[in-house]
Amino acid sequence: MKRLLYSGAGLLLIALAFLAFNMVSSLAFTDARLDLTEQKLYTISDGTRRILDELDEPINLYFFYSDKTAKDLVTLRNYAKRVEEMLKAYERAADGKIKLHIVDPEPFSEDEDKAAEFGLQAVPLNQGGEQVYFGLAGTNSLDGVQIIPFFPMDQEEFLEYEISRLVQSLAKPDRPVVGVLSGLQMNGGFDMMSRQPTPPWMLMEEVRQLFKIESLKNDIDQIPEDVSVLWLVHPKQLPQQTLYAIDQFVLRGGKLLVFVDPYSEADNGMEMPGEMAGDKSSDLEPLFKAWGLRLMPGKVLGDGSYAMAVSMGQGQRPVRHAAWLSLPQKALDQNDVSTSGLETVTVATAGILEPVEGAQTHFTPLIQSSEYAMPFDAQRFAMLSNPEELIRELEPTGERYAIAARISGPAKSAFPDGIEGRKDGLKEAANINVIAVADTDLLTDRMWVQVQDFFGQRIPQPWADNAGFAINALDNLAGSDALISVRSRGRFTRPFTVVEALQRDAEVKFREKEQVLQQRLADTEQKLAALQRSDDPAKVLELTPEQQATLQQFLQEKVRIRKELREVRYQLNADIEKLGRTLKFVNIALVPLVLTLAVLALWVWRRRRQA
Repeated sequence: MKRLLYSGAGLLLIALAFLAFNMVSSLAFTDARLDLTEQKLYTISDGTRRILDELDEPINLYFFYSDKTAKDLVTLRNYAKRVEEMLKAYERAADGKIKLHIVDPEPFSEDEDKAAEFGLQAVPLNQGGEQVYFGLAGTNSLDGVQIIPFFPMDQEEFLEYEISRLVQSLAKPDRPVVGVLSGLQMNGGFDMMSRQPTPPWMLMEEVRQLFKIESLKNDIDQIPEDVSVLWLVHPKQLPQQTLYAIDQFVLRGGKLLVFVDPYSEADNGMEMPGEMAGDKSSDLEPLFKAWGLRLMPGKVLGDGSYAMAVSMGQGQRPVRHAAWLSLPQKALDQNDVSTSGLETVTVATAGILEPVEGAQTHFTPLIQSSEYAMPFDAQRFAMLSNPEELIRELEPTGERYAIAARISGPAKSAFPDGIEGRKDGLKEAANINVIAVADTDLLTDRMWVQVQDFFGQRIPQPWADNAGFAINALDNLAGSDALISVRSRGRFTRPFTVVEALQRDAEVKFREKEQVLQQRLADTEQKLAALQRSDDPAKVLELTPEQQATLQQFLQEKVRIRKELREVRYQLNADIEKLGRTLKFVNIALVPLVLTLAVLALWVWRRRRQA
């Protein structure tokens, strides 16, 4: 038997057996997958599986990717491969309810016409006119269409969420119903100060394009069954029956987006000119307490780092307002779909949200202040004449305060014994979905958009992402619990953090040396210019011995510092190359050496055992 194995025929048989095994396994185990990535990037989540299990009718997905055109774009090709693998995972998990079509839309082809018909966007590749398609279109049996125009690589962690959202939109094509209960004139009204009618807020016009709006009254005793998301804005002094209706809506699985405020500047009420301002605060204290959070009572957030510059009138310089905040990207949670990708959110006299100690729910801040923040008394703003006073009074606590938060997890009713006439309501829920925001002014036009009238049409020109935040939150909550659970996933690309750290350190040294060089150059040139000044223009180009010595000193100094700069750059490359050599040694030499030694040790042990 051993002779046969070591003979030419035996080796040929082994090779044939290996080929046969590969062929059989490729045919018999087509659906077998083993995802060894750290964050299971090629494995769909349980939330997505629930969405796919609920599919009643077949869905067609068309993945348009310009494979031939992007042959030299390695990063894009790698990401496209991941997208394709993810779509194939959807097709397998859907058990025949999803049919995937992979299309390479070549220029001037029918496939390119089909991509354009779906509304996909081609990105110019070069000045020669080449374009790359990298998007997804989906259709259902009712000829409904949903698209992802282009897969942005900087939004990679939301890949599964976007695909699942598209699939769910095709499975349930009706527009979600948003129930709006507001204490502010969001749909337009009458301004008592100017005695003029006011138009609807631009945000409402944006929301109406995406959702079906149902206005609710302040004394409502039950939220309608068809409402997917309840949107509360400045809920002031709601009666007990309405609070109970909201409580039961959330406990039975309804989604809630609520904007409260310790001092709403948009709340003009029915005040006449010259009258003292009334109560401008709103809260959901009994419900918030049951859900594990609270609005810090009577406090407005001030922040010296994010304070906006506001105009004090014509001819006066702008001043910074510590309670009017322009919150940049680093103040927004980039791991949550409602705030990820936004650049700036602006708020005015916002409040502070904080979790209640011992709460069972999970409190996730979505928008936070900087460390240079502190609470102010809300009453301070009723008579505030000069916002510059706030900056002088600011004493930062070093704590970051939450302006908006997502609340999820198990919760109990705020009315465990029910209310009069209604004792048989829900007592608790295994999971609730609530997004709370401690500011209402961010929804008003003046905080995010300039509206221009163009032949009777109102044209918005946004300068902040306030509407994007509100719409993202509504869109996220309008999905099922399964979709809400499919939020941020890991990134496919893994940065070389050690190499990047080496590069950063070397760049710091390089910049320091470069600045020294530039300063010395400037000083020496000034000295040369001073030495070369002469009353006789004919002698300007003649150098005295002193000038020649200074020039020679400058040249030597320049050569020396350039040598130091080259040394810094060399050291950068040397450190990186040293790291590379170490990794190569580990992968190429050390691991095989360890395996070889292990095999030899096993062989020696077996020989000794046989002896």
